[in-house]
Amino acid sequence: MSIFQKTKSMFHLPEGVIYLDGNSLGPLPKATPEKVGSMLTQEWGDMLITGWNKADWMGQPARIGDRIGKLIGAPAGYVVMGDTLSIKVYQAVASALELNQSRKVVLSDNGNFPTDLYMVDGLLKSLNNGHELRLADPENVEAELSEEIAVLMLTEVDYRTGRKHDMKTITEKAHALGIIVIWDLAHSAGAVEVDLTACDADFAVGCTYKYLNGGPGAPAFIYVAPKHQNNIRPALSGWMGHASPFAFDLDYQAGAGIERMRVGTPPVIALTALEASLDIWDMVSMADVRAKSIQLCDLFISEVEARCPNLELASPRDGNNRGSQVSFKFEHAYAGMQALIANGVIGDFRAPNSMRFGFTPLYIDEDDVVGAATILERVINEKLWDNPQYQTRSRVT
Repeated sequence: MSIFQKTKSMFHLPEGVIYLDGNSLGPLPKATPEKVGSMLTQEWGDMLITGWNKADWMGQPARIGDRIGKLIGAPAGYVVMGDTLSIKVYQAVASALELNQSRKVVLSDNGNFPTDLYMVDGLLKSLNNGHELRLADPENVEAELSEEIAVLMLTEVDYRTGRKHDMKTITEKAHALGIIVIWDLAHSAGAVEVDLTACDADFAVGCTYKYLNGGPGAPAFIYVAPKHQNNIRPALSGWMGHASPFAFDLDYQAGAGIERMRVGTPPVIALTALEASLDIWDMVSMADVRAKSIQLCDLFISEVEARCPNLELASPRDGNNRGSQVSFKFEHAYAGMQALIANGVIGDFRAPNSMRFGFTPLYIDEDDVVGAATILERVINEKLWDNPQYQTRSRVT
C-alpha cells in the first residue's frame, strides 16, 4: 500500500461521492471524533478547569503552531494559532505598518481574497492617517513596487484560478526597496511547498480548515519572522498576548516572541480536532504531496479538455505556476456545479463564471480524477445543468 492509499483510508469519505472541494473545506479525518470525544470527556469532563494546566490547553496554540510551522518552512517558536484568518490579517498588517511608519501605502493585487482587502481597508480608515490601499493586477505586482510602499500583502495562490505568485522573487524585490512583506497562505499551507525562512518573509497568515482538514471554522495561524518578533507591537492586545496573563495587570505588556500575537482564549476543542489531521500530515512530505498534486491536476486538465471542449481553462497550465486546484470557465458555471454535485462530484463555484476543483493527494487519486471528469462530461454535454432546480443560488455558493 502506498503512503497516499494509506492516508486516503484515514478520511471519512461518503460512499458515491468524489470530493474535489478540499480547497474550501477539508473532509473529516476518521480519528477526529474519537480524539475530540476523548478531550471532551477525559479533559473537559474529568479535569474541568484544571485542564488548562493538566492537559496544557494553555500551551496548545504554540504547540500546534510548531506543527504547522513544519509544513510552511518555519522553525519552532515562530507560529501561533488562534482566532480567524481575518483577525490574523489585521494583526499582521497593523504591526507591519508600524515597522514602516514613514510610508503610507499598502500594496496588494486585485485577485486577492476580498476579506483581506476589507480588513486592510477597515484598518486604514480607523488609523485615519493618510494611508492608501493600492491594488495592482497580479501579473504587474513587481512593476508596482516602489520606495513609497510600506507593506506588500499578497495571497500566494489565487483562490479562483490557482495562479501562484513567486514568493521568493517578489519578497526579495520588495525587501530591496524597504517594503515589509505579508503572505496569506490560505491556499498554500498543505497544498504547495512553502519555505518562509528561505524566502525571508516578514509575516505569514493562513487558515486550517481547507487543505489542513481542521474542520469548519478551524482556527488560523500567524507567523512572524525572528527579526521582528520582539520588536512589533500587537495591535490587538488581548490578555493571552500579555507577558503575564494571570497577573491581571491593568497595563498591557506584550509577551515574548510569537506569544504576543495571541489575542483571546484559545479554542481548545477546535484545536484538538486540528491535531487529528496533523497526525496524518506527519506521515507525508510536502515535496511528495506537491509532486502528486501537480500530477493529479494535470491529469484532470487533460481529461476535461478532451471530454468538454466548450469549457475554458482558467488556471495556469504549467503546474509549477499553479496551486493545488483547477478552474474552468463556463457560462452556466453555477448551475453546472449544482448538477455536478447532484451527480456525485463536489467542487464549487466562484463568481462570475468559474467551476473550481481542489486536489488533495491525501485522499484523492487517479481513479477519482477520471471518474470526476467522466461525470462532468455528462453534465456539460447532456446539458444536465439546464434544469430549474440548479439555477437558484444558495446562500453559500
